[in-house]
Amino acid sequence: MNHNDLTIETERLIVRPFVKRDYQNWLHEHLNRLPSQHKYDIGYQDMSECTEYWFNEMIDKHNQMIENDQVYILGVFLRKGGANIGTIDFSTLMRYNFQWGRVGYILHNSYWSRGYGKEAVKAAIQLAHVKINYHRIEAHINLDNLPSIKLAESIGMKYECTRKGFIHEQGKWTDNLIYYVNAEEFLY
Repeated sequence: MNHNDLTIETERLIVRPFVKRDYQNWLHEHLNRLPSQHKYDIGYQDMSECTEYWFNEMIDKHNQMIENDQVYILGVFLRKGGANIGTIDFSTLMRYNFQWGRVGYILHNSYWSRGYGKEAVKAAIQLAHVKINYHRIEAHINLDNLPSIKLAESIGMKYECTRKGFIHEQGKWTDNLIYYVNAEEFLY
């Protein structure tokens, strides 16, 4: 798949695969994160091991996962100034008669409360329906991750169920809320 096909623009944002020249921007924005704001916010991280060589290898892995239709990792960039403000990823869960994927999203906490998350995820889901050809997209959300629940609901995703012992996190199996949207139901 041509990586240009995996780019979508909104009024304020560009969502696209990372490229190697994004390293300084990516690193700068990670270094300028605020301390963690809640349980599901990574906050500031030690980035000392994230060299340009490390980043370039990561981009090569991202590209290979795209070629294999496994995972699509997209950066979220401001149109004005180009800052990398977050990441959206899609994982292919099943193809054939399902065309089923999962979405995940992280916005740097220094960019919260401006509507960027909603704008970026809504555009990325449109991209995934049209270019990656997912019919169904799910978000798997921890029961107490209220900001993620609010974001999913704000873009029209619907609660389907709670899957018990669904994801292994921090040494234990955790329950997840399942939110979904099918292509024909999504309002662009």
